Amino acid sequence: MALQTCRLLLSKANLLLLVSLCVAVDGHFKGFRKFFRVQYGSLEEQWFTQKLDHFCSADSRVWKQRYFVNEAFYKPGGPVFLMIGGEGPANPAWMMNGTWLNYAEKFGALCLMLEHRFYGRSNPTPDLSTDNLRYLSSRQALADLAHFRTVIGEERGLNNRKWVAFGGSYPGSLAAWFRLKYPHLVHASVATSAPVYATVNFPEYLEVVWRSLASENTECPLLVKKASDTLVERLKDPKTYDNITKDFNLCSSLQIQTEMDSAYFLETLAGNFMDVVQYNEDNRGFEGVVGTNITIKVLCGVMGDTSLGDPYARYAAVARLMMDTFFMKCLDANYSTYLRDMTNASWYGLAAGGGRQWVYQTCTEFGFYQSTDSPNQPFAGFPLVYHVKQCADFYNVNADQVAEAVAQTNEYYGGYDIRSTRIVLPNGSIDPWHALGITKDITPDLPAVFIKGTAHCANMYPARKEDLPQLVLARDHVFLLLQQWLKQ
Repeated sequence: MALQTCRLLLSKANLLLLVSLCVAVDGHFKGFRKFFRVQYGSLEEQWFTQKLDHFCSADSRVWKQRYFVNEAFYKPGGPVFLMIGGEGPANPAWMMNGTWLNYAEKFGALCLMLEHRFYGRSNPTPDLSTDNLRYLSSRQALADLAHFRTVIGEERGLNNRKWVAFGGSYPGSLAAWFRLKYPHLVHASVATSAPVYATVNFPEYLEVVWRSLASENTECPLLVKKASDTLVERLKDPKTYDNITKDFNLCSSLQIQTEMDSAYFLETLAGNFMDVVQYNEDNRGFEGVVGTNITIKVLCGVMGDTSLGDPYARYAAVARLMMDTFFMKCLDANYSTYLRDMTNASWYGLAAGGGRQWVYQTCTEFGFYQSTDSPNQPFAGFPLVYHVKQCADFYNVNADQVAEAVAQTNEYYGGYDIRSTRIVLPNGSIDPWHALGITKDITPDLPAVFIKGTAHCANMYPARKEDLPQLVLARDHVFLLLQQWLKQ
């Protein structure tokens, strides 16, 4: 049998030549998610044997992938709900919370959650070296899902059941693509807050941040912009560095030796606003996260508090508020530290919780770089070139390779032009990621649910009395669609 792209692979474990193997031809959110490990002792983790490389029959290596099962609602003959893991550890809290469980109870569904390869405890390789990370891709992840669905279906007698994929954010994209690429295996998908279009430069993210801040107070993004512009000017004068160090409670004296240093510092501070906007008022407490009380309203309140001083001083106050919230004694805003952490290939490194892996995926598949290259956003100082240079610094991937990889991703999945059926695509208007998602119906069988006033994955979180009426209606609409599709 002809193998398209093969090479000799040397095992780092024993330095023995193994076999001629295929190299996949597939090829952040920079603020990739903040990861929190939550222990749920009553929920047993289970393990599934996967191939390391689904696209090379000559490669027989396997590894163990973590998954979870909830049979509490299952009734014989009911559907199977599969929650897709993403760019962080699979949180078993989702096996006991979330809108999908409400649907499962109504439909008598068996609930499964599969952790994404290279995240959490699903570690296919000895380390996170760039050579090993070539096995990390959405295409390999979809093949994991397909193989898992096939084998579990056979083992549990579920092949004749209707399978529904669920996911939010990047896993939302995977849910849509799973239905797109493996329609014989998955009957329907709920693809929430899914950025289905890959793009190298994504300045629209910060444009939505501007509009989301303005939805609370029209002056808020103007004050943020004024503060950010003031900081950029001060960074031009080394005489201001001692004061900036004190103002933002930096762990060490500010040193700006390259444009990467200033860009990383500026992006770190902007991230305080980006993260809050993205998850504004989402009911995430059950995940074990902290800071859910910090909302757009809180940040804009600080930015509008004249007693704190000028906008620059208020911007610094926001930074200190976030440090207090996340129990940080000081802020390490050195690019050299970030570079050290991101190039540490150990599974015990500080970036192994998801950062090194996810930025690799942005460099080799998606881009998604939230640059300041648009005038219609409140920040300055971290342009596209800063983001792309990280790909070279961390993985030796150059700008042309990033662009080619992103183009291949859209060619493979179709970008906005999804051609499939039975996929529902909810998005929130506050969420910056909706700019790369589907917000209008493609066809009656590819409906969008655009929820005004809500943030990232809001419809997936547990319901509460404070929910906006349109969020309640959105959850009900998804239920009615599933009810209709499960009869087909």
